[in-house]
Amino acid sequence: MDRQPVSSSNIAAIGYDNTTEILEVEFLSGAIYEYKNVPLVVFEELMNAASHGSYFNREIRMTYPYEKIG
Repeated sequence: MDRQPVSSSNIAAIGYDNTTEILEVEFLSGAIYEYKNVPLVVFEELMNAASHGSYFNREIRMTYPYEKIG
């Protein structure tokens, strides 16, 4: 999945697959996580948020099932 670099103190890049509703988050630490069943609107809000990290922690981190893939 292609990830787009973002300006964040914790997140390096974010990717999204509209077909599978998988959100991929690459952290500055190098860890990569897949979050499942994430609606397109949540991805769009994340990408448009003033703070990607704050939005991620508030709306995604503990809301959607995830697994570490890298």
